[in-house]
Amino acid sequence: MILDVYTFLIILSGLVVVSYLFDVLSKRSKVPSVIMLLTTGILLQLAGTYFGVSTPPLRNILELFGIIGLILIVLEGALDLELSKEKLPVIRKSLITATLTLLITAALIALFVHYWLEVGYKVAFINAIPLAVISSAIAIPSVSNLTPEKREFIVYEATFSDIIGIMLFNFAIQNEQIGFGSFVGLGVDIFTILAISIVCCLILLFFLDKIKTHIKFFLIIALLILLYSIGKKMHLSSLLMVLVFGLMLNNAALFVKGRMANYLHLGNLSAELKQLKQINGESAFVIRTFFFLLFGFSIQLEDLYSLDVWVLGFTIFSITLLVRFLYLQYVARTPLIPELFIAPRGLITILLFYSIPPQYSITGLGEGVLFFVVILTSLLMMLGLLLTKRDVEDIPNY
Repeated sequence: MILDVYTFLIILSGLVVVSYLFDVLSKRSKVPSVIMLLTTGILLQLAGTYFGVSTPPLRNILELFGIIGLILIVLEGALDLELSKEKLPVIRKSLITATLTLLITAALIALFVHYWLEVGYKVAFINAIPLAVISSAIAIPSVSNLTPEKREFIVYEATFSDIIGIMLFNFAIQNEQIGFGSFVGLGVDIFTILAISIVCCLILLFFLDKIKTHIKFFLIIALLILLYSIGKKMHLSSLLMVLVFGLMLNNAALFVKGRMANYLHLGNLSAELKQLKQINGESAFVIRTFFFLLFGFSIQLEDLYSLDVWVLGFTIFSITLLVRFLYLQYVARTPLIPELFIAPRGLITILLFYSIPPQYSITGLGEGVLFFVVILTSLLMMLGLLLTKRDVEDIPNY
């Protein structure tokens, strides 16, 4: 059975409306909308199978939505962050937390996979990296109601986790043998992308100031996607450029000084920034909606009946929670609520998993395990948000 165009449009527009209702319900109930979207995707798969609806291969479409969504969501988070001397401690703390918890979690998951599935440690480590990365696509939209201090820490941590996770993943894949030259190459990679980021961001700021048409915001987003894709083709960590652009745009007064101020006028930037945030946020919402719907739709349901999938998924989840608890409690000495609970896996985990070269893929570690880890970490985040809400409600109002 093949759907006609109008039926297809009815389904697409209906799903956007349903996703909006999920978003409203999520804010009231604290149940992450990603769980509702994944469940809806699975139900759509069952309905499609029942009615004999034919669907094309979804993996490439899923990757496309994922990449665009990642760019928009990191930009959305960066546009809400302010840079100042007062913010340096939280930036430093979130960067160290993201880096150490990612490395330790990936190493321990790899150790478990190495022994449980009897594969080489490097292969296990490459597969473990996606499972150790916090998803900014889920974390950032979920913390809008937290205090500014907690929200900033989580936004920075999730964004740094995405960027460092991508860099670590590329580093592990591109270096068969790791030595001094490998780390020199990594340093060159980071320096190159930072230099390119600053130049490109100034050019994009120029476009934002000079272009007067009503389509310039989508033009800027398109240029960001173009630059990101070119950077990825060059094996650079181009997500860093998206973060730098968002930070420079939201803190333009810190960067546009002296002679540069003669070419870039910041008078109307506040109004322009407000419009860009709105357009970017709405675009990210639509892309995120279809990404998680498609992922739920693409899940092989028979995988969910396997005991091995349950064991792998729950053990990986337990490792991530244990590492985070020990680090926050004894190293960072950070309050556990809600920071302990808000470390969801999602869009970036799925994207990196799909990017694993065939020679590094592991039989037994598939989409079913990903699904379990995404669901369990999202449920944990829900618990953290509920505890935070209860904590706030318990504070007396004098």
